[in-house]
Amino acid sequence: MNTSTVPFALTVDDVPIILMDMTLILEDAGFRCHEAMDGDTAIVLLEEQADNTILLFSDVEMPGSINGFALARHVAQHRPWIEIVIASGNIRPDPGDMPEKATFIPKPFSAAIVHEHLRRTLPDGKKPAPLKNAVTTPVQPGA
Repeated sequence: MNTSTVPFALTVDDVPIILMDMTLILEDAGFRCHEAMDGDTAIVLLEEQADNTILLFSDVEMPGSINGFALARHVAQHRPWIEIVIASGNIRPDPGDMPEKATFIPKPFSAAIVHEHLRRTLPDGKKPAPLKNAVTTPVQPGA
């Protein structure tokens, strides 16, 4: 695979096993990933990597001064080309919690759920080849 054309995603979660799972799911979808364990670190990474990052996939509840909703609003305001997916098992977004362009996935999620969500929500020009070329099968709720 030519890595110079593989897009980057930033995964953010304070639970190491979930962060690793998020990263593996996105790598299977065709992304290269940067990882952060909190919103403050994510903002620093975005300062360094924003030009090659096209997707933010973040948890909501994290330590530090910035939760996932605040991170999503920051990214939407300062890096509008980055697509945003927020996930949580404890919190559902209320109106105004997330920027208009952000989408939400409840936890727990599977690779199939995340891949299908990305196929539906990412613009075609931002889909890595594995997402574009995947044979889709309907994902059952709770799968």
